Amino acid sequence: MLVINTVAHPLFEFDKNYSKTIIGTDEAGRGPGAGGVFAAAVHFDVITEGLISDLMILNDSKKLTPKKRNSIFDTIKNNTINEIVCIEVDEIEKINILNASLKAMNISCSTVASKLNQENILTLVDGNKLIKDYKFPQEFVIKGDSKSASIAAASILAKVSRDRYMEKLHEEFPMYNWQKNAGYLTAEHLNAIDKFGLTKYHRPSFLKKHFADK
Repeated sequence: MLVINTVAHPLFEFDKNYSKTIIGTDEAGRGPGAGGVFAAAVHFDVITEGLISDLMILNDSKKLTPKKRNSIFDTIKNNTINEIVCIEVDEIEKINILNASLKAMNISCSTVASKLNQENILTLVDGNKLIKDYKFPQEFVIKGDSKSASIAAASILAKVSRDRYMEKLHEEFPMYNWQKNAGYLTAEHLNAIDKFGLTKYHRPSFLKKHFADK
């Protein structure tokens, strides 16, 4: 991380305090009953005063409105070394959602780390789990998406990418209203499942209780 005459931003200061080459990672889509799970990895290579000014609203993606998330997506995408990975439903069903999330993180972080080609890399993982079979040093950060600029940026890339993906799936199956519920099992979504059945994008393991209660 090269910092050039930056204004203060607590999330960037958090990363800077490590004095290491930081990669941040987060996922989106562990909870929904439809669609893949996404993970992103982000490294801020050169941080300028202008970039921080452009990202003053940077925070945990869940704390920002869709409009605000979308407003900084391209800034993050175009000013960082990053990778976004989706693990689709068939693999989620085979290895379970936690392992799928960690696999997506592993692929995205390993890709970014290989692009950096440097020593002294530290990967900050949002949550309370480390990435399985990951060959670089890592540390989990509970609620890291509201503490670390790199994790927060990864959360934005993952969340916006997944929302856009669900909007495309909505075009194929509009009756489930995925453009609004993003695949989460809302009452409306469950009612649509009861009426129209499951699609290839649903996660059957997430719906066992729903069908058992019928």
